[in-house]
Amino acid sequence: MTDPADIQRLLAIMARLRDPQGGCPWDLKQTFASIAPYTVEEAYEVADAIDRGDLDDLKDELGDLLFQVAFHARMAEEQGAFAFGDVVAAISDKMERRHPHVFAGMSIADSDALNAMWDAEKKKERLAKHGASADASALAGVARGLPEWQRAVKLQKKAATVGFDWPGPAPVIEKLKEELEEVRVEFDALAVAPHSADARDRLEDELGDLLFVAANLARHAKVDPGAALRRANHKFERRFRAMEVMAAADGVRLADLPLEAQDTYWDRAKALESAGTGIAP
Repeated sequence: MTDPADIQRLLAIMARLRDPQGGCPWDLKQTFASIAPYTVEEAYEVADAIDRGDLDDLKDELGDLLFQVAFHARMAEEQGAFAFGDVVAAISDKMERRHPHVFAGMSIADSDALNAMWDAEKKKERLAKHGASADASALAGVARGLPEWQRAVKLQKKAATVGFDWPGPAPVIEKLKEELEEVRVEFDALAVAPHSADARDRLEDELGDLLFVAANLARHAKVDPGAALRRANHKFERRFRAMEVMAAADGVRLADLPLEAQDTYWDRAKALESAGTGIAP
């Protein structure tokens, strides 16, 4: 159990750092906007520690993320907007309100009913906060600050709540093929007019459609596209490092080899991985 004194110590440190008389010059010049990228970065570092299964590192990264909350709350308190205690109260109230099946004795049939209740409660909160100006779209509540792959999946899930969704993965795969062909067409167009801003804009548009459909396919597979991409990144890094080790053992550098020779090392790295041998980078 956390001792309240621990939180008070953190808040006192934050206040000292922001003290105009003897505080830290770097901390003093920060704003919500300048700190926001660090907040996002710390959240990703928490996810990375979890992905690596490093609980000691997770403890440190959670501390860094908590410090970000304290930082934002301190700046808000200086402006007379709210303080750290208000942040804690707001999230505590929200969690109790959104979990009546836990805190108010309500019966929930299953996870689908729970999700529907959760969405209904969030809609009520938006109406209470914004009144007649509240966004009434089925897509309301999807933050623009999310990583775009995550936002794509959330938008797709929201649209699915009103029935706007593919019935299964098969038509999504066909759509993916269609979008891939459209990307190929735009690449061909860009090759003809490599300096055309319109051609490059169309290519970017079609690549976006391709990625959006790929995210949709991951959603139908119940696969987190971020987790899938992290897995692909890890695989690529592991195999590429193995290529470097093998090339060095042969007395050559990858950068000095043509692509065909590099591909040979790639195939060897894959074969060793498949055989369960592996090569230590």
